[in-house]
Parts: sequence; C-alpha cells; structure tokens
Amino acid sequence: MKLLVLGGTGFVGGAIVAEAVRRGWDVTVFNRGRHGAVPEGVRRLRGDRLAPGGLAALAGGTWDIAVDTWDGAPRAVQDVARVLAGAVRHYGYVSSGSVYVSPAPPGVGEDAPVVDAAADADDGDYASNKAGGERAAVEVFGERAVLARAGLILGPGEDIGRLPWWLRRIARGGPVLAPGPADLPLQYVDVRDLAGWLLDQCADGRGGAYNVVGRTGHATMAELLHACEAATGSGAELRWTDPERILAAGVAPWTELPIWIPPGHEYRWLQEQDVTNAYASGLACRPVAETVADTWRWLREVGVVPPRAGRPARAAVGLDPAREAALLS
Repeated sequence: MKLLVLGGTGFVGGAIVAEAVRRGWDVTVFNRGRHGAVPEGVRRLRGDRLAPGGLAALAGGTWDIAVDTWDGAPRAVQDVARVLAGAVRHYGYVSSGSVYVSPAPPGVGEDAPVVDAAADADDGDYASNKAGGERAAVEVFGERAVLARAGLILGPGEDIGRLPWWLRRIARGGPVLAPGPADLPLQYVDVRDLAGWLLDQCADGRGGAYNVVGRTGHATMAELLHACEAATGSGAELRWTDPERILAAGVAPWTELPIWIPPGHEYRWLQEQDVTNAYASGLACRPVAETVADTWRWLREVGVVPPRAGRPARAAVGLDPAREAALLS
C-alpha cells in the first residue's frame, strides 16, 4: 500500500505512520517540516496547507490511501481533498466524538445530529472544525471517505498530557486525590489501536462515520490508577473521594482531574458512546495495563510531553499540588 499522511509527526499522525511502516507500506508524509522526525525510509514532502500554493508538493503524486488528522480550519481539509481527488483511492479523516450536538444522549450513535459547520469555514471551535472537516472530506470523496470519530485517545506520544499527568502524580507518591466512584467506567482508545483500525478500513475500501473508541467500561477509574501504580512502582496512597465533594470544592473534571467525567456530568456522554459499528468492523482494544505501561516507558524516554504539532500551546492539565494537598487535608 502507498500511504500519504497529512501531518504525520504528531500524536495520532505519528502512530499512523509507525503502524504503516510496521506493515511494510510505502509511506509519504506531507507537512511543513518544522516538528518532529519521521522514521527511516519515510518520504517527506514539505508544504504549508494554509499558505498560497502550499500544496504544490503534492502535484503528480498518487497514493492508495491518504489520512488526515487536521483539526483546524475546515477549508484546509477541503483544499487538500480537492487536490487529491484524482490521486488517492481512499481518504481517512480522523474526526472526533465532539462533533455531536451536545449534550448528546448516553449511547450516542453515528446517526445522531452533528454540529452545523461549513466545509469551507476559515476556523471555529474544535467541534465545528472537525464537523466541517468531515463535510469537506465527504464532499470530495463521498463513500471513499472514512470518518473516524475518535473519543479520548491515550497511549505513547500523547501531546495533551492526560495520562502522563496521572503517571507522574502517582510516581511522586504520597496521598493521591482519587476521583470516585472507583468503578466509574472509562471509554478511551489506545492511539495504536485507532491507527491500526483506520488503516484497515481504508485498505478494505470502507466508508462512512464510526465512533472509534473502546467500549464503555473497557477499564474503570480504579483499574487505570492501579495500572499507573504498577507501571511506576509507586507506593502512592489512593484516597477515593466522592464526586460530589470534589465538585463542591470547585475542581474541574477532565482538566484538573484528567480523564475523569463523573456520573451526571453534562459531558458524561462523551464516555458512553455506542461503538457497535467500530467493533463489528474490526476494532480491537488492548488492555489498559499495556497502554499505561507503554506510556510510562515512553514518557521516561522523552522526559516531557511534546507540544502539539502546528497548534497553539494549551493550558497544562492536572491539579495543582498545593490545591490537592489542601483538599486532602
């Protein structure tokens, strides 16, 4: 297979490149060449999809599959899809479950309404950018486009820092504010499982939208944090705390306590999506212990969470140590 990855050096794009290389595919990446390295043997085309004439390097090339992870202005997806319309057999677009109109019902499926967004929009918030990107991909490729509506993505290379924050916090030891309930079901996907699934769908010529995330309860909050203890060898003391007490203290789910969305929260549906179609088409998710251990190994190698490729820096995730200590006391 000849694969073109638009980007290819960030979290998801890098995992897609690595999986394609593992399969022995012929891989090309297209990006500005300012962020990250590519594996040996991968061809790099340089260009800026936002600049006039920035797609010139793609001219004359042909590929079986193109994969796009873009989360900025939908117009950039539209422009590159039009350039590649006759040069690529299948187009994979990494979208997000955030495209659904919120609040969505628990068990939301792919036929639920998505936010209104234009394929030629110049920018918007994350949800509208992804929804517009989907529209742009389908507008050009139709049934030759597969839309991977990913949920929470974890694993080695994570450039947000959610799982890395928990690993470092637990590695530090001592009493840890553990957000309850301990048996809270989590829904996420390992980036490597997402990459493998998407390449399979494109290679098989499938199209349409899929919620690409593990089943709700593939792991629980306790299983995740215990996996962090095991991976780091920490003697941390998990102090399980009722969600009502945490919320009453003004602690923000998802950002201050990453990954955690408590029962009854307005965004709880983001961890309760219907994944029937993804599993029926071959999605397989590795154990949480493997994801956590591999992420810890990677984090120790790189030292710091890398910046997001081509995007402004985000506020750091995680609870301030002094605030956590005050809450625990």
